Amino acid sequence: MDTPTRKRFVELSHVIRDGMVTYPGLPAPTITEWLSREASVERYAAGTTFRMNQITMVGNTGTYLDAPSHRWPDGVDLSGLPLERLADLPGVVVRVPPSARAVDAALLRAHLPEAAPAGGAVAAGAVAGRAVLLDTGWSAHFGTERYADADHPYLTADGAEWLVSAGATLVGIDSINIDDTGPSAAGARPAHSILLAAGIPIVEHLRGLGDLPTDGFRFSAVPPMFAGLDTSPVRAYAIVD
Repeated sequence: MDTPTRKRFVELSHVIRDGMVTYPGLPAPTITEWLSREASVERYAAGTTFRMNQITMVGNTGTYLDAPSHRWPDGVDLSGLPLERLADLPGVVVRVPPSARAVDAALLRAHLPEAAPAGGAVAAGAVAGRAVLLDTGWSAHFGTERYADADHPYLTADGAEWLVSAGATLVGIDSINIDDTGPSAAGARPAHSILLAAGIPIVEHLRGLGDLPTDGFRFSAVPPMFAGLDTSPVRAYAIVD
């Protein structure tokens, strides 16, 4: 008899708490009771109580996903994203060296598990159809002032273009932004622009990528099916055989 395959679940999302700061300048979430257990006594049978909560927050809270409409007016919103781009995706982790800030095409090719030749050809199966997760280690600073420093790691324009041409299905990063937010960037957001124009969802503020192997896992990051919403928190996780 074959031995059943054991699966390991890896949590890749930050906990959302009342008042937490994800991105400086954006309002923090507020989590309150809409109906308390005490107040529910009047609504239900004896001994039966419930609590209902209310949350107010921006979509860019915690670990969240960007739909194409976040950047492009004619892009699909969260309700238009097919599950095939969000769930049960074969994943690959790119280990970004601590000394690297800009993740460009050359770095991606050099640090993929199936390294591609210097000429740029993609090793078979290295990226196509996969969730490509950039493990920069920056999530260690989440919840501190350091997390928002302008020297955070990011994906360059040519790195984004390479991922599009290589056929990535989704791209994620454990940094505060997938783009450079420093003064020299002057507000440009090429990684967002390029990936979302190609219909590739982006997941930012991941954590726990160091707990994953570089290959051999399935990744999911599914937001609620909100119509008219461009970004939303997700419960991102991976399943490792």
